[in-house]
Amino acid sequence: MPITELQRRTEVKLLETARYFFDEAADRLGLERSLRELLAYPKRKFIVIFPIVMDDGRVESFEGYRVQHHLVLGPCKGGVRYHPEVTLAEVEALAILATWEAALLELPFSGARGGLRCDPKSLSLPELERLTRRYAAEIAPLIGPEIDIPEPDLYTSEREMAWILDTLSMHAQGQYLAPAVTGKPLILSGSFGREQATGRGAFIIALEVLKTLGIAPKETSVAIQGFGHSGKSFAHAMHAAGVRVIAVSDSRGGVFHAEGLDIPKLLQHKQETGSVIGFAHALPISNAELLTLSCDLLAPAAIENQITEENAGAIKVRAILELAYGPTTLEADRILYDRDILVVPDILVNAGGVTVSYFEWVQSRAFDFWNSGRVEHRLKRFMRRAYRRVQAVCETENTDLRTAAYCVAVKRVAEAARARGLYA
Repeated sequence: MPITELQRRTEVKLLETARYFFDEAADRLGLERSLRELLAYPKRKFIVIFPIVMDDGRVESFEGYRVQHHLVLGPCKGGVRYHPEVTLAEVEALAILATWEAALLELPFSGARGGLRCDPKSLSLPELERLTRRYAAEIAPLIGPEIDIPEPDLYTSEREMAWILDTLSMHAQGQYLAPAVTGKPLILSGSFGREQATGRGAFIIALEVLKTLGIAPKETSVAIQGFGHSGKSFAHAMHAAGVRVIAVSDSRGGVFHAEGLDIPKLLQHKQETGSVIGFAHALPISNAELLTLSCDLLAPAAIENQITEENAGAIKVRAILELAYGPTTLEADRILYDRDILVVPDILVNAGGVTVSYFEWVQSRAFDFWNSGRVEHRLKRFMRRAYRRVQAVCETENTDLRTAAYCVAVKRVAEAARARGLYA
């Protein structure tokens, strides 16, 4: 699967955007040149190419990546995504974002990210397992409970994490490496609430945003682009709180109902058919049309670079919650700021996943497991604390939430880097 020029430009744009906001925060903080050089680029970029025997006997090669930013605050942490268009530049950008996300939530992690260039929807279950295990074996020298801890991301789940855990354990002479992976099944030392964590975290942030805007949940409408794990759990939580979820979409298309979709029935329809399209109680809508609907909140929860300079002027919402990583381009971000549309950045909105992954890592290390109520209580505390800290910086610095979030995160990492010093 060769990388197209458009795809290459798209992923480079994501990386350039991540670096732009780092530079913006570094300027505001007066960050010294040595730390700019240290933190602007990853410590390690690992590329693997390996063969897999397909079900029909063919041998096909796949390319995978693991990028680690800098182990400043603790071991690296980040998801593994499967997608036919994943690139090294994309994975690098996401690894850097993961560092700021963990720092923003005051977690003892640094950022990492992994990716496999494949189409998981076209693979059989045995092919997917062979692919996952071989990828895990290839990156095993970089992975471990105190070094780098994978978790689920785009088109991966607890199933893939279980295969990775088993493979890593086999490479450790059979030692059970429970803390080496998070997002695992409960039976394998997973955590309550991990699968829903990203969406739940976004829901907690959404309630804080509504307080800021002075809107009651029952008076709120929201459109959600993307109906994977995070989009589904976010939609379910918003619906349960009385918010009108007027539109959702997945990779095949979307559905719309001005009075609000019946989310439980839509979730059942998605489970039965594999898509939201064809839902009997709604009108069809495209992904592009969803982004420009008139509503209170817009939650892009799919992939990066969905809100661009081409459609930012047509967006008609009070606030955007970036449930996906990098859904807004730099050019679009400026347009939205000028239009007084509140943009709540990905490194804050998306942080519920890594926060509950931290809880799981702690539980796995101690073999002391928490109930769902304790996980939810702690998640609320971490997310609300982060939002209020960012909002306070936003007000004192007279800037937008994204710049404020980067300032909070970069300052924390820089302080840790200064304390550690430079090994030369």
